Amino acid sequence: MEEAIELLKPGLQGVEIDPTIFRPATFIERAIDNLRRALLVGCGLVVLILVAFLFDWRTAFISLTAIPLSLVSALLMLSWFGVTVNTMVLAGLVIAVGELVDDAIIDVENIVRRVRLNRAAGSPLSAFQVVLNASLEVRSAVVYASLIVVLVFLPIFFLEGLSGVFFRPLAMAYVLAILASLLVALTVTPALSYMLLTGRSAESHESPLTVWLKKLYKPILPWFAQRPAFAIGTLLVAFAATGIAGSTLGQEFLPHFQETDFLMHFVEKPGTSVEAMQRVTVQASKDLRAIPGVRNFGFHIGRAEVADEVVGPNFTELWISVDPNVDYEATVKKIEETVLAYPGLYRDVLTYLRERIKEVLTGASASIVVRLYGPELATLRSKAKEIETAMGTVPGVTNLKVETQVNVGQIEVRLRPEAAERFGLTAGHVRRASTTLLKGTKVGEVYEGQKKFDVVVWGVPSIRSDLAAIRALPIDSPSGVQVRLGDVADVVMAPTPNEIKRENASRRIDIVCNAQGRDLGAVAREIEEKVRAIRFDREYHPEFLGEYAARQESTQRLLFLSAIAFIGIVLLLYVDFGQWRPTLLVLLTIPFALIGGVLAVLVSGGSLSLGSIVGFVTVLGIAARNGIMLVSHYRHLEREEGQPLGLALVLRGSEERLAPILMTVLATGLALLPLALAGNKPGHEIEYPLAVVILGGLCTSTLLNLFLLPALYLHFAKLSGVPAADLA
Repeated sequence: MEEAIELLKPGLQGVEIDPTIFRPATFIERAIDNLRRALLVGCGLVVLILVAFLFDWRTAFISLTAIPLSLVSALLMLSWFGVTVNTMVLAGLVIAVGELVDDAIIDVENIVRRVRLNRAAGSPLSAFQVVLNASLEVRSAVVYASLIVVLVFLPIFFLEGLSGVFFRPLAMAYVLAILASLLVALTVTPALSYMLLTGRSAESHESPLTVWLKKLYKPILPWFAQRPAFAIGTLLVAFAATGIAGSTLGQEFLPHFQETDFLMHFVEKPGTSVEAMQRVTVQASKDLRAIPGVRNFGFHIGRAEVADEVVGPNFTELWISVDPNVDYEATVKKIEETVLAYPGLYRDVLTYLRERIKEVLTGASASIVVRLYGPELATLRSKAKEIETAMGTVPGVTNLKVETQVNVGQIEVRLRPEAAERFGLTAGHVRRASTTLLKGTKVGEVYEGQKKFDVVVWGVPSIRSDLAAIRALPIDSPSGVQVRLGDVADVVMAPTPNEIKRENASRRIDIVCNAQGRDLGAVAREIEEKVRAIRFDREYHPEFLGEYAARQESTQRLLFLSAIAFIGIVLLLYVDFGQWRPTLLVLLTIPFALIGGVLAVLVSGGSLSLGSIVGFVTVLGIAARNGIMLVSHYRHLEREEGQPLGLALVLRGSEERLAPILMTVLATGLALLPLALAGNKPGHEIEYPLAVVILGGLCTSTLLNLFLLPALYLHFAKLSGVPAADLA
């Protein structure tokens, strides 16, 4: 469109065109740029952490090949499915970047360690056999951990409404990237390891960072490993504290998007003239343009009859654009203060996405909507006022209003059937004649070149507004005699509702408000409590809609589907281990991530959005990987290498898995660090709370797995009847 406007400019001399007023594409462009930058920075941080841990260009190269191969494969699959690259797709890839190398890291780290041990033993096995055995050793941990990550994300595909529209592309990009990384780890990584790692003559050594971390870890671990009561008590206290803290978290549906294009509504009482609305709007334009950072201003009053949204002349929509370089929060506050300074009319300040979300959810541009149903308009209005009074007592309620439904004067023609029958007239005769004179009737069309004009028969303006003239309107009777309209019908000025809205076969009226100063969930719950305390007659009932209701519905659906996914995770773990004790032990480690996730939400603001909940779903799958890695390695040392089950086994297994666990966790965390540090920048609004939850969950999950899981594993072994001597 902008290119077309540029082409038209030479022919539009004297016409000023500003295509930057209310341009939502600006937000999309900035969001994609910010996410692209976060993706590149995240990849760079992953490279640094891998080089620091692996300390060898060959192993780092093998691990890092998973990133471009997985991303390209995911993008090709998305293209094949017909999905465009949007902000949510990019967000899914950003979140997955750190995990794309996890499978490759686990594989290549184990191969390097086995090659080193084989050389130290005099190379009793061929290089091919060593690589094959090392890959098969971690295959179950790699495959089942990745499948669990995918399974945890499946419920997001079944979200409905706006939640599904927002998060489904993210989930699709994430899952496809994870599956691609799994395929790379099973095929490309072993092949490259055989090519690049087995032919070296020089002896490979652990990196200085790994050696240093093991020196710190090795003396501390035995104290924790020999105290299962401490581990169990710590977990119980942590879970209890998490539950208490989680109950205090605020709730919101979606965050506020950092858009620089704003729209405002000024709604006066029905019947307000265009001239009166124009006076208010012109004054508002002067006040808004005086705010530093406001670049331009546009508006329209009312809408045409065939518009997408038909409104009267009492409705004005205003648009402004804000310079992206000014202080966003301070500028928005000044805009809101300026708009709210106009008393006596309904007004709001919204961004494009915010307005669209609210319109799609309820048809009203407010966060909380109480929709009252009933048969009689008078009773609806009375109860609506009662609900408005109750809602007004709730702290945090702002922009409270009852949907404007008032009586306006309207000419009403009431037929007198007996009088009409005497003249041989029917109701149809009278209606057609009066409608033609008062509203007009189309009788034909006139063509002029490429244009078409309707021909309408209509009464002159002086007749349409004069009751006496309307009563004197002549109507042709079948007998050829003209009859005055007033002789067969009563023509009166009657009070008539300005609009009547119906839904679900019932009349309805909305009472709407926004939340400010408190979280949306607390305000919505208190409103629902106060409204339900009001007594409603039979056939009258309220319905609670808006962002909070949509969030509750999405959350309940997500939790229900997650419970089904949890059953799938249990079955996958049982297929992997073949026993219930290690399966339950790994399941116990999954909630480790909840502790850090809740703590991170508290530190970052204390509000739990839908993005945060998706973050919890994501981090649970990542946490399962670490638990599987440790438990699988303990079992491998016992079953394949013949080491007796005991303290020495868990110490050795934990030490050998320290580097890959820290590498995978740091790779995932550092890939998300740009999102978390940038905060609510354009494009990060949904991903920021998600990244914060994952980072917090990774911290607690890693610490608890490394220090408490060994003690729990020994305790489970003791319960299974292993002799105490074997545990020493």
